[in-house]
Parts: sequence; C-alpha cells; structure tokens
Amino acid sequence: MFNPNFKISFFLLTFIVFFVACQTVSEQNALASPPVPRPDNTTYSSIKLSFADTNSAEGQAIIKRLDSFYGRETAHGFNGSVLVGYKGKILYERYFGYSNRATGAKLGRNISSQLASTSKPFTATAILWLYQNKYLNIDAPVQKYLKDFPYPEITVSMLLSQRSGLPDYTKMGNTYWKSSAFMYNEDLLQLLAKFKPRLNSRPNTRFEYSNTNFAMLARIVEEVAKMPYKKFMKEFIFEPLGMKHTFVYDPADRSNINDFVTQSYQYNWSVYKETPEDGVYGDKGIYSTVEDMYRWDQSFYNHTLLSEKVQNMAYTGYSNERPGVKNYGFGWRMLQFNDGYKIIYHNGWWHGNNTVFYRFIKDNFTIIVLGNKYSTAIYRQAKPVYNIVKNTGEHSNMEWDDAGGNKEE
Repeated sequence: MFNPNFKISFFLLTFIVFFVACQTVSEQNALASPPVPRPDNTTYSSIKLSFADTNSAEGQAIIKRLDSFYGRETAHGFNGSVLVGYKGKILYERYFGYSNRATGAKLGRNISSQLASTSKPFTATAILWLYQNKYLNIDAPVQKYLKDFPYPEITVSMLLSQRSGLPDYTKMGNTYWKSSAFMYNEDLLQLLAKFKPRLNSRPNTRFEYSNTNFAMLARIVEEVAKMPYKKFMKEFIFEPLGMKHTFVYDPADRSNINDFVTQSYQYNWSVYKETPEDGVYGDKGIYSTVEDMYRWDQSFYNHTLLSEKVQNMAYTGYSNERPGVKNYGFGWRMLQFNDGYKIIYHNGWWHGNNTVFYRFIKDNFTIIVLGNKYSTAIYRQAKPVYNIVKNTGEHSNMEWDDAGGNKEE
C-alpha cells in the first residue's frame, strides 16, 4: 500500500533539490553578463583640466626654480614627462627628451608611457568599485571568484593590502614558466594551481610586496565583470574620466603601439626587450600620459568613481606590525606623519620605465613623473619638487621614500 508520508517526503525532497538548483543557476546567471552597462556621460563626467595662473612674481619664481631643478636632472640623464598640479590646476608641465630616440620623436602631451607598478592603484580601484556596487566581497576568499586558486585562506583584501604571502612571479625566473611565449594572468593562475608554490608567510601576518597579488586581482575583475580586464578598465574608468591616451597593453595586440607610445630604454639608450612577464597585467601594463594621470588624480577629490567611505578604506594603512611613517593601503603606498599629514603615492619600475605618482591629498598637490630611460634618480625628485612649490619645508626633513626606494616591479 502506498505510504502518504513517503509521498509528502518525496515532494519535499524534490522541492529542496529544485530550490537549491535554482539558487545555483541564479548565482551563475548573476555572473553570466557584465555587472552593469557601460557608463555613459550621464553617469560620470570627464575630468577637464585647467592651468594655474603663474604670472605673479611668486608664480614665476616657482616656475624658474622648477626649470632650474629639471635642467640639472636632464643634465644627469633624466628623460621623461613631468606634471605638477596644485589645487586642481596644472602648475608645471614639461617634456624632456625622446619618446623614440631612433626616430628622433620627442616626448609630448599625447605620448603614453608605461606606468609599471603605478598601475596597481587602477586595479585596486576597479576591485573597490565592484565592491562598492555589491558585485564582490573583498573579505571573501579568493577561491570564491577564482576556482583554481590553491590557497583557501587568502582573501581579496589580503591581495589588495599586499598581505597574502604569495611569492612574486617576477622573481620566479623560469622555475615554472618554461616557454619564451608571453605569460598571461590565466597562465599564472594555472601555474599557482599546478605547482602551488610555498607562501613566503602565513596570510595576513605581515606586509610583503608581491606583483602576483595584483595579477590575481585583475583576474578577479575579469571573472566578476565577465569581460577582459583591458575592456573593463577602458569602459568603466579610462573613457568616463576622459583619459583618451590611457590603455592596458597586450603584447598579442600591438594596435596601441605607435608613434604616440614611448620606447623603453636602459640607462645607456639600449632598447629594453620584452620578456614573457610582459603579458601579465594589473600589477603593471597600463600606459598613460601625465595629463591623463592628473585627470585620474583629480577624480578622487570629486569621488567620481569611489564614495568617500570606500576611498578612505583605500587610504587606510593595514600593515602595522612595525611602527613608522610608511604603510600600505588598498593599492596605495602612504606616508603617515605624526601630525596627521598623509601622502598617498605609488612609484613604479618595469624595464626602463620609472614612474613617480605622489599625492599630497590635504593640499590637493600632485607630482607626476613618467620616465622611459632607466634611472633610479627619478624617485628622488618628489621631495625637492615639494619643497620648491610649498616653500615651507614642513615635512621635508621627515622620512620619505626618496632614496631610490620602492623600485617596484
């Protein structure tokens, strides 16, 4: 005889299975298309640039001192682009030397340079934008978004703050990547999955700068947004801000490499050859101009991309094991002085590209230097430029990262 209780249990079990299946399908469908439509002009407004009035005696004196300083720098081999912004206006903009020495092409306002590690704040902002709009959880394990990622205890926020313990792929040599072909982010993820390199430290126990962190963050952007990283950055960050000369480099697609892109040189003007690591992006790989970088800088004062709350998360130091001025937030280095003054910045180095991006946020004062001829002296430019413009020396005697430090891959 048929048991009615079994009938109820059977239908209950069927309903539960159906409900769980629907939930799974729902979660999959939620990630099956881009999280939001491409921003239009009604969503963001392009950052328009203007120039400071330097006709006063004080303004002319500052320009003269900056010209004198950079005259000495170029005499010692500096080749690059410089922009100093103050209170939302361009105070000083100069271009020194060649974008391509072989052709005689000079640097100029529309010539893009490789940002190297100064790309990292862009990747961090992309992640935080997705977090702000509730498309991902930065406290979730990386495995939630990258199924093949082999370290279950590492979270997204640990990648952002450089506290994962992951070894740096740029220091691995050919230990795992045996090919001369370009390695891309998915290749790097699969190398981690296959070989599971030993972590340099237990997750979230100490700060250790690793390019692998931001390569994985770029892959997370792709998995959540369901589009290539370079497409997401173009459509959700570069174009909305009016950054017309900024792009993510792909060595398999050199359509952006033309007379308006700098060649990378060694200190003796020998051309730097590309390596397999040039395919990896997110930790590096973005090209830009000093004017586009200033648009990027100014967007933070307007909270164009990130709310004040989320932006403050990025500007918070998360590595406090050792007391001192230096710290690292979400994709930003910082100097935190005892009087509360904070400098948000990120330098960069990759091949012959040395970059400086210092942001004195309390004063809305910015120093941008994009060099394409290898020189660690570029990292020592921020402090004297600060002193020339501010002319107070208020923080000039305090600890800075200016001694060629943070030569970041």
